[in-house]
Amino acid sequence: MKPPPFQYHDPKTLAEAVGLLGTLDNAKLLAGGQSLMPMLNMRFVLPDHVIDLNLVEGMAGIKETDGVLEIGAMTRQRELEFSDLVAAKCPLLHQALMHVGHRQTRNRGTIGGSLCHLDPAAELVTVCMAHDATIAVAGPGGTREIAFADFPAGYLTPAIELNEIVTAIRIPVWPAGHKAAFIEFSRRHGDFAIVSAAALLQIDGGRITRASLTIGGVAVAPVRATEVEQAIVGQAPTSELFAKVCESCRSFEAMADIHASAEYRQHLAVVLARRALEKAADLADNAPWNRAH
Repeated sequence: MKPPPFQYHDPKTLAEAVGLLGTLDNAKLLAGGQSLMPMLNMRFVLPDHVIDLNLVEGMAGIKETDGVLEIGAMTRQRELEFSDLVAAKCPLLHQALMHVGHRQTRNRGTIGGSLCHLDPAAELVTVCMAHDATIAVAGPGGTREIAFADFPAGYLTPAIELNEIVTAIRIPVWPAGHKAAFIEFSRRHGDFAIVSAAALLQIDGGRITRASLTIGGVAVAPVRATEVEQAIVGQAPTSELFAKVCESCRSFEAMADIHASAEYRQHLAVVLARRALEKAADLADNAPWNRAH
């Protein structure tokens, strides 16, 4: 299939890109193209203008400043996958990248493009929710930041204005020695997850002192399992504890589609939440995997 006709623009600066986006009607931004190009080819989107961000200066790169990992929106997923800084400071992101598409898509796909497409089953979206990330955007009125909890405005809809561009993602780094686990269930390797689970644990003196658990693919956006987080803080990590508290994930409001019913997604949320916590707490080798299958 072929895309519909459109006018192509290749700005070199962020100011130029923002200006084009603010003056052109029915324009789409092109980052890595791993979501936009198939949608163009299948005529799911019909833009009059495509603004290519690949030549815009200063929108890619990875650095850590004051305990925050800052990633330029145009940073390729492949760069993140092989970054020693990401592996050391944000192991959850490193693990999640192993599930993102295939090598060919990671070579082109960008973190900003994935977040703006905002598929609820996308791995990087779930990681940003788990880490309480902040999204930096630029528009005609200047720059602003959006807490990732407020970033999803609806299904496949980020909370940015039509004339704004995501420029960077800021991920607060957890203390050294924290535990992380990302797991998912998908039809095939490289597919979007039907359900995924991202767990972060800080364990001191044999007890959990901080916890983050996020379930992706269940609802229109990833869901923080706050009830589970609150229940396990202060407790010793055990498979029995995790199995008990993760039952609350069955109450999540879930989507249904051709891949899975709402009830099956709720069941997977319970199972994968438990498994992610067990893996993060180094209990996976002894985990009762046959339970709750």
